[in-house]
Formats: sequence, C-alpha cells, structure tokens
Amino acid sequence: MNDYHHFKYTPSVWIVPSLLLLLMWLVFFIEHTFHLDFTSHGILPRTISGLQGIIFSPFLHGDLNHIASNTLPLFILTTVLIYFYRNVSLKVLFYGILLSGLITWIIGRASFHIGASSLIYVLVSFIFFKGMMTQYYRLMALSLTVVLLYGGMIWYVFPEVDKQISWEGHLAGLITGFFFAIKFKTPDYKKTIQYPWEKLDFNPQEDAFMKHFDNNGNFVNTTTDEEITIPAVVNYVYEYKETPKEE
Repeated sequence: MNDYHHFKYTPSVWIVPSLLLLLMWLVFFIEHTFHLDFTSHGILPRTISGLQGIIFSPFLHGDLNHIASNTLPLFILTTVLIYFYRNVSLKVLFYGILLSGLITWIIGRASFHIGASSLIYVLVSFIFFKGMMTQYYRLMALSLTVVLLYGGMIWYVFPEVDKQISWEGHLAGLITGFFFAIKFKTPDYKKTIQYPWEKLDFNPQEDAFMKHFDNNGNFVNTTTDEEITIPAVVNYVYEYKETPKEE
C-alpha cells in the first residue's frame, strides 16, 4: 500500500485551521471593538470559576501582538497535523485544548492564563514525538523540520526565561503532546511499502530483475543470451615517485 493512501489532501486540511483562526480573531475583534475585556474568562488556577478558561482561553488574547504571533504557527501546525495525522487530528486538537488547559489549571500561578500558545505546544510536541516514534522516514523528516522551525520554543517552558508569559501553559502543552504521541495509534507506515524480496513467498527465479543474473551472479543480456562477466575484484597498483627537489 502506498503511503499516499494515508497522506491525502482533503478540504479539511485548510478548513479546520481557518475556522479556528476565524473564531480566534472574531473574539479579538469583538473584544477590542466594543471595549470589552474577556480576560476573566481565562484559566484561573485552582478556582471553580477558572475552569471555564480550559475551553475559552485558547481564543482569548491580550493584544494584537499576542494574537498575531500565534496565528501563523497555529495555522501551519494544524494544517500539518490534519494532512499527516488526519485519523487522530481532531482528537489531538479537542482533547489537547482540554488536557493542556486542565494541567495549566493545576500547576499555574494565581493569575489568568490566556492564549493559543498552549495548543501550539501540543501540536509541536505531538508532531515531533509521534514522527520519531513511527520511525518512518517521511514523518521523521517532518519531526526534524518542526524542530528547525519551532525548536527554540523549548526555552519558554522554564519559569525564569520570561515571567510575562504562561510558561505553565507551554509546559502543559508539551506534556500533553508527548502523552498523545504515545496514546493515539497511527498506521504502521513502515509496513505500507513492501518490496518483493521482503515477502515470505518471494521466489528469486520468478523475479524480473533476478532473471538478468545466472547462478554464478553473472549478468545475462536476456535479449541475446550473452553472458557478461563482471570481475569480482579489481586490483589497482599505485607507484610512488619522489618529487624532484629544486636546487
């Protein structure tokens, strides 16, 4: 089976991330056009009222720079997720918001945590770890690409790097993505491409390529039945000559 049966373009590849961003920007537009403040609907750790933020926080942003910095990574990573892991993509998105939000609610500082960055960390973590776990060259290459593009984000899961950001939300996203990479099963991509000689019933005498060789390993031109002997060992002799010294 060709891996393109798994990696197939569908309209959902761009529709889902577009809807996420549309909702995110719509909330931001309403908030700032009508001079509203939805920050209180974010995650407030270890409070009952703060539980609502588990659902609402990814769609809330403090200012234009905040939402703009999350827009492109969220679109790219969601698109990649749906294209390469479409069977589990919606689970990763939906449960990723819930679990990363819950972890943030448990470990976070006593302040409101808002923004889609925790979901972005979920996606980066899942795509990287799942690709490496599959040991399939296309997905491993994707994992390395994600590291090249977003590897610097790892520093923002530590408390002392920038106290103005929710490092707890970032760490929660990283943990969630890693957990999902283990939890959610994907096709065994390594077995989707099987070469003839890997099959148990493979018969070299019936293989089109192997018919070009005789029992001694010599190449045979099947059109003329002419045998071409290829030397097994080629000896090269090197002669050393000293360079004449200039006087």
